[in-house]
Amino acid sequence: MKAITYTTYGSPDVLELKKVEKPVAKDDEVLIRVHAAEATKSDCEMRSFKFAVKWFWLPLRIAFGVRRPRQRILGGYFSGVVESFGKGVTGFSPGDPIFAATGLKFGAYGEYVVLPATGTIVAKPGNMTFAEAAAVPLGGLNALHFLRLASIQPGEKVLINGAGGSIGAHAVQIAKSMGAEVTAVDSTIKEDFLRRIGADHFIDYTKDSFTAMGIQYDVIFDMVSRVSYSASIRALKPNGRYLTANPRFSVMLRATITSRFSDKTVKFAFARESKEELMSLKQMIEDGKIRSIVDRTYPMDQAAEAHRRVETEQRLGAVVIVIGDSADS
Repeated sequence: MKAITYTTYGSPDVLELKKVEKPVAKDDEVLIRVHAAEATKSDCEMRSFKFAVKWFWLPLRIAFGVRRPRQRILGGYFSGVVESFGKGVTGFSPGDPIFAATGLKFGAYGEYVVLPATGTIVAKPGNMTFAEAAAVPLGGLNALHFLRLASIQPGEKVLINGAGGSIGAHAVQIAKSMGAEVTAVDSTIKEDFLRRIGADHFIDYTKDSFTAMGIQYDVIFDMVSRVSYSASIRALKPNGRYLTANPRFSVMLRATITSRFSDKTVKFAFARESKEELMSLKQMIEDGKIRSIVDRTYPMDQAAEAHRRVETEQRLGAVVIVIGDSADS
């Protein structure tokens, strides 16, 4: 099979399209033919081994390869079709269209991937293409996880910092579906996009800081690790909740103190990316409450360009790589 591989850490140019051995499903596994995979910021970080948050650099390097990557095929979020499965597997049929998350297994940049039958694999929403469905699991699962932690009530004010990325764009829509009044924070070029998917208010961080505007929020969902923690906490109303998806180590330490000794709550628990959560997203999509936005699609031989597009932060929605000859993506 063909796969986008890398054998050394570095720039997007380390990505190569090669022929590799096709995986085989074990008794408790499902073999899936991949149609589309999202090119994510985490893929780019793993490829370059450069992370916005530094504290987990060493444990990740030990886990994934000190001198070179152990797992040479990236891709954690994708859509495709069930090809076959092991003799102990039930609940699947050949040809079933699905969307899924691989967890730390990766591998979705190849024409085929094998996952445990108990993994995060769910029937693809009927009102989405494969490319649109591939753009859901990363942003949708993480956004749903954090916004459920916030226990948002109708009418509450929610600010989403970094709203133009995969997680943020889903968070805008999910918060709106929960009845929130949503303020989106991102760069100038993303204002129209964010208002189009439901943001009530927009703050351009290149011109204004939301922490200096004198407005307080019930919930702040922060994907941007550079923002002042103290200023963000001051921007919360009494009993406000601060959610951080990309916490610095210092923030993790201060979170316990804030939650114990003030009327504010700070949460940073990482998403489980469960099948139940993905099934909830599927229902929300089919009910018309949320949708994914695909910025651009690229063929496999242009994977480096896809990564460059992600890294420019100029994208309006998800960047998707069409895998194999999946013309219906």
